[in-house]
Amino acid sequence: MVEIKTAAELDAMREAGRVVANALAAVKGAIKPGVKLIELDEIAATVIRESGAKPAFLHYQPGFAPTPFPAVICASVNDVIVHGIPDGYLLRQGDVVTIDCGAYLNGWAGDSAFTVIVGPGRQADLDLIATAEKALAAGIAAAVPGARLGDIGAAISAVGRAAGYGIPQDFGGHGIGRHMHEDPHVANEARRGRGMVLKAGMTLAIEPMFIAGGKDRYRTAKDGWALHTVDGSQAAHVEHSIAITDEGPRVLTQV
Repeated sequence: MVEIKTAAELDAMREAGRVVANALAAVKGAIKPGVKLIELDEIAATVIRESGAKPAFLHYQPGFAPTPFPAVICASVNDVIVHGIPDGYLLRQGDVVTIDCGAYLNGWAGDSAFTVIVGPGRQADLDLIATAEKALAAGIAAAVPGARLGDIGAAISAVGRAAGYGIPQDFGGHGIGRHMHEDPHVANEARRGRGMVLKAGMTLAIEPMFIAGGKDRYRTAKDGWALHTVDGSQAAHVEHSIAITDEGPRVLTQV
């Protein structure tokens, strides 16, 4: 079931989204060579706790996962597309790092992600991230009343495919609200004009994922969580939680 939120409920979701945005901003500010991924997790945990919120990822176990997720953020480095578990890995100059974070505040969820390079990066990696961000903007712009759910995936995939990137087909965005993951699934590649009609008050997490090597295939790590590119190429993942409104898309996870 897809819940239509009231204006007051969207405002409450915005506050949850603000917590996530602030946590991600703090993590982004700490990313530099020599920092451990687990240290970034501790930063996000502190921001969420001090905001009176609760982490959405910690102990979460979807159907595909063999164990509950053990951390507050997903920290995915280089060829890891999504769901990387933060550990003692020391960041190095040129690493491509994706941080994904979710939180609950007063019964509402927020979910967002960014990808950055540690220090100066290769132009190919800069282009990959810029394309993912462009696709996110295109997907958000397509989320308007009267459009179809497939319009979002069509907008995202048009940007990614034009750049020659792969798109993992089994993972994408989702509805969000009282729970972090709700209906509907928001594919990152879809046919325009297909799927449910979008209505004001719907809330979605839109999250393009691109693979630099151009292949769509991925492999799952032994931990059952991290998804790696099969060819070892870099990956990028960016995300915002948004609300569909009569005035246009409202981003809920900006600072």
